[in-house]
Amino acid sequence: MVEVVKDWLVVNKPAPLIVHPTNDRPEPTLLGEVKTWLSSRGEDYATLSILNRLDRETSGLVLMSRTREAARRFGRAMERREVQKEYLAIVSGWPEWDRQRVAEPILRQGEVRESRIWIKQVAHPDGKDAATDFEVLRRFENAQGSFAVVRAMPETGRTHQIRVHLGCLGHPIVGDKIYGPSEDCYLEFIETGWSRGLEKLLYLPRHALHASRLAIPDETGGLDWSSSMPSAFREFCEIKSC
Repeated sequence: MVEVVKDWLVVNKPAPLIVHPTNDRPEPTLLGEVKTWLSSRGEDYATLSILNRLDRETSGLVLMSRTREAARRFGRAMERREVQKEYLAIVSGWPEWDRQRVAEPILRQGEVRESRIWIKQVAHPDGKDAATDFEVLRRFENAQGSFAVVRAMPETGRTHQIRVHLGCLGHPIVGDKIYGPSEDCYLEFIETGWSRGLEKLLYLPRHALHASRLAIPDETGGLDWSSSMPSAFREFCEIKSC
């Protein structure tokens, strides 16, 4: 837990834990784990609600409201796009830019052409508006090649937005099975699981994306939470902290 108060709590979600239950198969979820934790403390979770959702393989900060009043407050802030979100990503290659903004609409690929992966998104003029600001924090090399640590600041919250927009820039996230070297990586992973062959292509067993900051400004100074880059990512970057 990052913070627990009467009206809300903030959790540092690990990967590959999913946020909420799906219809596919029963498995542990962040929501279930938090409910169990609250129950063990004798605390109520009847009005617990997740405010921001992360992909299975994305780690980092998740905000949950514990009261209806907090849910309304945070919900209004998100509708007005007042919630500031920052992510840390490790991308392939060295961007030629230090700062870049991508404003490319996004929709599900299957809506405009055949797609072997139902959830895969694509930049397309008929999609919903989406904008992300990027900043290069560090360029580095290791035994696998040239990479960069990038801060991503999404203005909107479309499915896979950061991953799609980094792909638009030609710098996909390391370990991304859908938007990385080939979508065949995702299909193979679903069929066989992690393998030496996938490791040679992706380097990391999950995509290197971490929700590192959430901030909600208000008249009293606002709320601000942060989470450092996971140790596995730091080891890949060969740095002590980020």
